[in-house]
Amino acid sequence: MGNSDKIIFKPFSLLIPVLVSLQLHAVPSLSNFTTFVFGDSLVDAGNNDYIFTLSKADSPPYGIDFKPSGGLPTGRFTNGRTIADIVGESLGAKSYPPPYLAPNTEAEAIVKGINYASGASGIMDKTGFFFVLPTTFLDFMISNLTLQLERLHEMGARKLIVVGVGPLGCIPFVRALNLLPSGKCSSTVNALIRAYNQRLKELLSRLNQEMGPDTIFVFANSYDVFTDILANYRRFGFENADEPCCGGYFQPFVCFKSGNESTSASALCDDRSKYVFWDAYHPTEAANVIIAKQLVDGDESVSFPINIRKLYNYN
Repeated sequence: MGNSDKIIFKPFSLLIPVLVSLQLHAVPSLSNFTTFVFGDSLVDAGNNDYIFTLSKADSPPYGIDFKPSGGLPTGRFTNGRTIADIVGESLGAKSYPPPYLAPNTEAEAIVKGINYASGASGIMDKTGFFFVLPTTFLDFMISNLTLQLERLHEMGARKLIVVGVGPLGCIPFVRALNLLPSGKCSSTVNALIRAYNQRLKELLSRLNQEMGPDTIFVFANSYDVFTDILANYRRFGFENADEPCCGGYFQPFVCFKSGNESTSASALCDDRSKYVFWDAYHPTEAANVIIAKQLVDGDESVSFPINIRKLYNYN
């Protein structure tokens, strides 16, 4: 597996500042597609089921639309597939990388891919204790990320995608905490995110110049992708871009099955495909499909200098 075959995909969470990597290998002799995922709840495939944490998605109705599990929860923080699942499928993956901590994940899985993502994980050790960036952390965040990207490069990564933070000021949790009316977002939070994303884009441009032509860093603009979905949700086929499909719009924002009835759940919407948000923090599978496809095949306004598909096929 030569260095030229490696892609590192690093989307930052739409929810909290968390590092996510998706590494793809074109290894015809072993498998068509191999992914390694590191990150937070946006791409956690079940690792948090095996650790002591309050950040879990191991009970219904999480996973209700995830066909491989028959609708049972898998630890994914959504009703179906994650963004990483869909990106992999779009590039030809035949299966999803198993969670690293699952007892049945075998050592041989390393040649097919492993998911290391964990809900509430992030760039800093204290990620999960802080919800958004205090402005003074911007320099520290970029500095930490730079070291991690350089370390991945030293380990052989040559194709890297870093996805910026999405509009956190628009998720139900933040909107409810700030008592914002329908359709409104926290301008303060989103201003911080835009500042961070600009710094991130500048960092990747610098690394592209320093690392040489055999290394490509791609900045993926998830902020604008998700903002477009929220602003034009009916055009994308949604009916609700404010409230979570599952759980309350107000505290404690919990999504869980109520009682013993197999179909009853706490405030579960009737049609998950019509909601942008699954719970107070995470997108629905329907929203994840749109986001992932934009990142894979979008133009330079979404992924710069090239998109994920072109990067995957780049020699």
